[in-house]
Amino acid sequence: MSVTIKTKDSQMYAFIKGEIDHHTVPSIREQIDDAVCDCGNVNTLVLDFGDVSFMDSSGVGLVMGRYRFITPMNIKLRVDNLSNRDYKIMRMSGIEKLAQINQKTESESK
Repeated sequence: MSVTIKTKDSQMYAFIKGEIDHHTVPSIREQIDDAVCDCGNVNTLVLDFGDVSFMDSSGVGLVMGRYRFITPMNIKLRVDNLSNRDYKIMRMSGIEKLAQINQKTESESK
């Protein structure tokens, strides 16, 4: 598991790679939260799941936790490149009420 953080304009992108489970979430959370705290001019945090190979319910907790963490800072949350399965999980959990969620497009999934 790895997280690559990039900032462009006023958006911070966290590109997550590998598995998201209860073993990896603490490290992912710490890296993202530290980056948000270190960068003062961000208005949107984008969690990119394009290279996530596996996600259990810990992924929902990761997203919900980042939402709770950034909301007091007036930062919006977006989750991009979800697989069909993970998109359905996020929708069933109600995440789309808190953040914009986007599936991988057909060309990205091939």
